[in-house]
Amino acid sequence: MIIDHRTYNMTHGKMEDYLRRYETIGLPLQKEHLGQLVGFFVSDIGPLNQVVHLWAYDSIADREIRRERMAADPRWQNFREGNRGMFASQEIKILKPASFSPLR
Repeated sequence: MIIDHRTYNMTHGKMEDYLRRYETIGLPLQKEHLGQLVGFFVSDIGPLNQVVHLWAYDSIADREIRRERMAADPRWQNFREGNRGMFASQEIKILKPASFSPLR
């Protein structure tokens, strides 16, 4: 298993709009294509205007196949188009669990 750890730094004033759009449009599409959402978080202390989401995959290959399929979906393309100007930056990490991690 791997975890796709995504941190999106939102443009000031865009958080509420993004969360509303994501919950109603983006999340259902991602659940359909990507599968296992581990968690979705909004920063409260520390750097603000951040959303973090974690997705579990069987492997890098599994992740690539699922993300390619989603990228080809016209509904996802429309959602992404609507996100223009919402992100100041994005950071993506791939995490592998340690041998003693409860998530394996």
